[in-house]
Amino acid sequence: MYLSSHTYYSFRYGTLSVKELLGLAQQQDAWALPITDINNTSGCIDFAREAPNFGIKPIVGIDFRNGMRQEYIGLAHNMEGFYELNVFLSHHLAENIPFPLGAPNFKHAFIIYPFRKMPQINSLGMYHYIGVSIRELDKLRFVQKNLSHNKIVLLEHLSFSSKRSINMHRLLRAIDNNVLLSKLGVEEQENETAIYQSTNYIQQQLKNYPAILHNTKEILEACTIDFEMGINKNKGVFSSGEQADIELLRKQTMKGAQKRYIVLNPNIVNRIEKELEIIVRLGFTSYFLINWDIVNYAMHKNYFYVGRGSGANSIVAYCLFITDVDPIDLDLYFERFINPYRSSPPDFDIDFSWKDRDDIITYIFQKHTPNHTALLATYSTFQGKAILRELGKVMGIPKIEIEHLIYTQKAQNKIQQLVLTYALCLQGFPNHLSIHAGGILISQKSIYNYSATQIPPKGYPIVQFSMLEAEDLGLYKYDILSQRGLGHIKDTLKLIEKRKSVKVDIRNIRILKNDPDIKDLIRGASTIGCFYVESPAMRMLLTKLEADTYQGLVAASSIIRPGVAKSGMMREYILRFRDPSRRKSVHPKIDELMKETYGVMVYQEDVIKVAHYFAGLSLAEADILRRGMSGKFRQRSEFLKIKHKFFENCQQKGYEQGVVKEIWRQIESFAHYSFSKGHSASYAVESYQSLYLKAHYPLEFIVAVINNFGGFYRTELYIHEARMNGANIQPPCVNLSVRLASIQGENIYLGFNLLKSLNKNTIDAIINEREQNGPYRNFQDFIKRVSLSLEQLKILIRAGSFRYTSVGKKELLWEAHLHKKKSKTSSSQLFVSEPKPLVLPELDYQKVEDAFDELELFGFSLCSPFEMLKDPLPSGRLFAHRLKQMLQKYIFVVGYLVHIKTTSTSNHKKMHFGTFIDEKGYFIDTVHFPPSAKKYPFRGPGCYELQGKVTE
Repeated sequence: MYLSSHTYYSFRYGTLSVKELLGLAQQQDAWALPITDINNTSGCIDFAREAPNFGIKPIVGIDFRNGMRQEYIGLAHNMEGFYELNVFLSHHLAENIPFPLGAPNFKHAFIIYPFRKMPQINSLGMYHYIGVSIRELDKLRFVQKNLSHNKIVLLEHLSFSSKRSINMHRLLRAIDNNVLLSKLGVEEQENETAIYQSTNYIQQQLKNYPAILHNTKEILEACTIDFEMGINKNKGVFSSGEQADIELLRKQTMKGAQKRYIVLNPNIVNRIEKELEIIVRLGFTSYFLINWDIVNYAMHKNYFYVGRGSGANSIVAYCLFITDVDPIDLDLYFERFINPYRSSPPDFDIDFSWKDRDDIITYIFQKHTPNHTALLATYSTFQGKAILRELGKVMGIPKIEIEHLIYTQKAQNKIQQLVLTYALCLQGFPNHLSIHAGGILISQKSIYNYSATQIPPKGYPIVQFSMLEAEDLGLYKYDILSQRGLGHIKDTLKLIEKRKSVKVDIRNIRILKNDPDIKDLIRGASTIGCFYVESPAMRMLLTKLEADTYQGLVAASSIIRPGVAKSGMMREYILRFRDPSRRKSVHPKIDELMKETYGVMVYQEDVIKVAHYFAGLSLAEADILRRGMSGKFRQRSEFLKIKHKFFENCQQKGYEQGVVKEIWRQIESFAHYSFSKGHSASYAVESYQSLYLKAHYPLEFIVAVINNFGGFYRTELYIHEARMNGANIQPPCVNLSVRLASIQGENIYLGFNLLKSLNKNTIDAIINEREQNGPYRNFQDFIKRVSLSLEQLKILIRAGSFRYTSVGKKELLWEAHLHKKKSKTSSSQLFVSEPKPLVLPELDYQKVEDAFDELELFGFSLCSPFEMLKDPLPSGRLFAHRLKQMLQKYIFVVGYLVHIKTTSTSNHKKMHFGTFIDEKGYFIDTVHFPPSAKKYPFRGPGCYELQGKVTE
């Protein structure tokens, strides 16, 4: 008999998950229950999907509140009512305006006002009611003369399951208000009576108020919601109609095929026809056309992009230029991309340069209108250290004690124990909505049929649910992502054309695949700056694999993923790749299915192949198995049924139980974290493009990397890489530098943007004045022409921006101070005499002073870090190039720290992987096992003496 209930999607308020709420209702034999989270609809779809499993009729609504002051409850009579409520909520969230005291007269939604609001309501609309709680029944006799019995309903809130649940609520409210728990106002909390009461208890309390009971039941009976789960709700028509879409898709596919292949052999044509037939039959025509339209707009704007995801297995996508991966050439598995039993369209992740992505998103919203378009949300949850800090703060624990508690995880008193206890309770609770990394929804019907929207600082509306609920609903996202790697490529091409008048065709992958210089870079793992292959882990993998082909890089892109490594398949693949005698069979069928990868599961397709051909599952069931490896989906009943059927089928086929268990272990440990082969191939395409540019135009490429704010590493390492490729690194110069790094001959002049405290106006003033009136003749000329504060001038001097004057920094600093002093006095004196020339004694100068200036201004020095050491380096040390000659020997080297990756062993002890460079600039990779990691912890940036055994 409840008309209002809250889940933890009432952020920093509710304490119940959707399943917990439904479980409570089921225990009390409830037959219907509304979900009414505060100014939020995040839980509605999951609630509607799960409710029938609990034997409960789902009702959806919204608890409209200004702050914590409840104005009214809205309950959707039907889908039209949910639309009305969502539009109303979205408008107020977008405009950030309070809800009015009186709700609109919705045509398909009920409104229930709390009893306290009755004096403020002049008249009630047709579907408007006054809600009375059990504790307010005694007050009714004073007002019911003025109110029809037909307009009164029971309004109890269901928010808690237990006393602990109430305590969690109070802690969440204190966190939200940023106050001590003891200072939390009563008005900020829900009444403790908002705990589930049985139907019998409620009926007993209302025995003298049968009309209220009747009215409440009548509303519950009247409300119906049906989201038609799993039915495709994406925009179904791209052009003027379905048939026009089919004709347009065929026309553009065949047009692109002529460009891609020139000669269309029967194999190509048959693959195109097969794909088109299934795409049309499954209703994905407009989905492909919308993706084609997006990349077509990008090409028109000359934006560089990469299409990837399972859709990269598609020849139609290749011919539409959505991807650059040829599925015929790579023999990509057709059923991973699409099959006749698939309900969801294939994934297209389209990456753009971080500079271009916002324009692409704007185009999508303008093309398909905000009424049908929204960004997808994700839930930011309370996790680990953050929730311990929040709880410690509201419980009044000093900061130093909170940090100690986080570090030790051991309580020293009762209060600290409460923090640890409730941190476990609140772990994983939704905290607020965030924007999904790149998901955009484009719906056939208005987006408000499924959710309210809100507008985060990004400026585009987001729905109030995540990717998982969107898929349940039948709304499949378009992934529009950004990455800096594409910025590297785009800017490199511009620099090459500007400096060398050469236009590089970076999309001709066939030529790139056979480039010997690229092969050399891959073999030597000389991949710094190159997309996806520059991290220490990837460079180490390339060294171990000894692969130098495109196919080898495709495999490496997938086996580096966490799941493949965790399953032990990465190590096994490396051994089998290098040594054919290691290629032992788990089962002949597995060898047959994964001949290309030596019987090792490497790609997501392998899960589908094993499930379908080895275990005899249907393609639809196999795809559920692949999807089911995500943590949240794995708990669902449909996945558990497929898992059971996998083992059952294998038993019927007579496979050995040990073999089946081993194959399942491999599937379970890596499927969700591996790539589809098409996805890996797309990554390898971009890697090859980066490698080509680095191999043939290294300085232009590294400058582009620096100007796009790097990749995996800090800017310092990319400057080091430029130096290793023959560049002379110059600090910013007022006569030669611009905002970003630039090249003149073999000199790379760093950009003014790298100077931390130099503001934009200063940079603009320097460049504009120079462009209008020519180079600065000397320091005096500069300070006459550019008006800067003393602090900004000192930054330029200390950075070496006036070294062309051949005057020392210290002398320039004296002159700058004198100039500023003169400027002040001249403005306050009637007669100004010319100052005497400044005569300074010889000032001491040490080269290391420049390095310390650079450390402060750039965050790194432009000289070798080894030149900054106070003490001489120990004798007897080795260099990186000699390590291969010292296998199994204990040695010591000195290295400058580049990167640390911290991980845990199986028994949860910390260990590290270190990356260093030696004095000659070459890499050293280290493994710090737990005893060493504990005894010799890292102490921040700098040079380290490394002692250990050389292993291979």
